[in-house]
Amino acid sequence: MDLRGDESGQSSVELILLFGGVIVVVTFAVVWYRNYVTGAENAMTSDVKNVTNSISSLKNKF
Repeated sequence: MDLRGDESGQSSVELILLFGGVIVVVTFAVVWYRNYVTGAENAMTSDVKNVTNSISSLKNKF
């Protein structure tokens, strides 16, 4: 049995490396998206509070 010439597991190793790379990229994208959504939610909440306060102050003037 010649182990140096045996390449039967090469395609399996390539697929494992490919899937590993995809998993790393997807994990990074999910973490980035979660942070983006959380930041957008906080910004939206503060914007809504500002608009509500502006409307309240206008209501008090009339």
